[in-house]
Amino acid sequence: MLIKKEYFGNINKSRMFIQMLFIVLLLFIFSNCSILAQTDVRESIVKVYTVSNYPDYYNPWSMQGPRASSGSGCIINNNLILTNAHVVSNETFLQVRKYGDTERYRAQVLAVSHLTDLALLTVDEPEFFEGIAPLSLGELPQIQQEVVVYGFPVGGDMLSITKGVISRIEHQTYVHSSSIFLAGQIDAAINPGNSGGPVLADDKIVGVVMQGISSAQNIGYMVPVPVIRHFFIDLEDGKLDGYPSLGISLQDMENEGMRRYYQMGAGQGGVLINQIVPGSPADGNLETGDVLLSLEDFTVGNDGTIEFRPNERTHLNYVVQQKQIGEDLKLSILREGEERELKINLFRSSLKDNLVPMEQYETLPTYYIYGGLVFCPLTKDLLNIWGAQWYQSAPRELVCSISNNIPEREGQQVIIVLKVLAADVNQGYQNINSGVVDRINGEKIWNMVDLIEKIEHCDKPFIILEDKYNQKIVIDRAMAEESQQEVLAVYRILADRSEDLL
Repeated sequence: MLIKKEYFGNINKSRMFIQMLFIVLLLFIFSNCSILAQTDVRESIVKVYTVSNYPDYYNPWSMQGPRASSGSGCIINNNLILTNAHVVSNETFLQVRKYGDTERYRAQVLAVSHLTDLALLTVDEPEFFEGIAPLSLGELPQIQQEVVVYGFPVGGDMLSITKGVISRIEHQTYVHSSSIFLAGQIDAAINPGNSGGPVLADDKIVGVVMQGISSAQNIGYMVPVPVIRHFFIDLEDGKLDGYPSLGISLQDMENEGMRRYYQMGAGQGGVLINQIVPGSPADGNLETGDVLLSLEDFTVGNDGTIEFRPNERTHLNYVVQQKQIGEDLKLSILREGEERELKINLFRSSLKDNLVPMEQYETLPTYYIYGGLVFCPLTKDLLNIWGAQWYQSAPRELVCSISNNIPEREGQQVIIVLKVLAADVNQGYQNINSGVVDRINGEKIWNMVDLIEKIEHCDKPFIILEDKYNQKIVIDRAMAEESQQEVLAVYRILADRSEDLL
């Protein structure tokens, strides 16, 4: 019996050993599955090498010269690479390299949304994508949800992986376009070179890294999934239309007296429409003095926000920015104390709303030279020649023009004399720079085409340029026309105007 007991005891020990071995084996398998999954994710990350050439806005007929930079991206379905627009903007030569690889492949840009800082690239060689599991889109993450950031930041050449959480989701300014869209804030370490890299949750893309705040600790921003999906849906017809705009300027109504003045009811929220962009969808449908109460099924708060998720609020433009150009928007307004329901077609791009265009890319500056005076439209790119603090160092008149950035009429531009190319014809004006031109020979000018037409069709002996303060520049027309080619030759300028004005 003793022998039998010992025998059965050994059997039980053997079973326990086998069970433990099985558990260890399972843990090993699951561990390796996790490692394999992580390896698959890593293999979908690429480093982007860009050589770019930016225009020289102070000498708009020339370029600044090539410069090299790098960023990150990830492989998605259909042999595409998702990255930031600012990683590839104004590119002249583009390459990508896969994680763990040494070879660089030539790449090309297929689509780019500078507004939302997104771009799609591809590589012609099919072997680049062989054996790679493409990443797919997830859902908009929750606050405090853990995410993983992949990319190739400065400080090394290998792939960097950092973890963090979603701190908040709300509208923020996208530095690349100076436009305001939904953005996710993350506390993972983000540095130059991370741009364009994916932000993953459960191995799915929940955002694309776009920018950080250098003066703060661990504050970075990503382009979130709803903005990425809008980009993809927009491209389904083969072209990028961009974002629609309702075409209104708004004022908060947090003051009780103001709400009573506009006959708002107790507990009623909304914002005041105080300007309407000419030619926009709102033009002819809405009026200044209307109170915007709701958009689609979202009630507007007195501070101009809507609740896009329970207890989470962001700017009301969230609703408009869910739409594609050409779609209808339902809204309710309060006009002279009476509620009205409207449906407005969002037929126009938001890019047409601005008097002064924001940053532009893959576009050469517009200019026109006459009598040695260099004319150009005011743009945000031009203001940037005064540096990052342009709002302090640029001429006040130019800063004021962009502060209230709504045109008086469709197609209007702010025209300035950027600089003077010294010549006999402009003697005495050679220190003038960046002055706004309001009229030519007493007639209002609205844009560059209008300026050229008024100069070149003038039959008077003098061209008189005036600003709104009645300061004048008088140019002898015959002398200007006689010296035009000489001035261009002296300053080695090939044409008296940019290609878009030919």
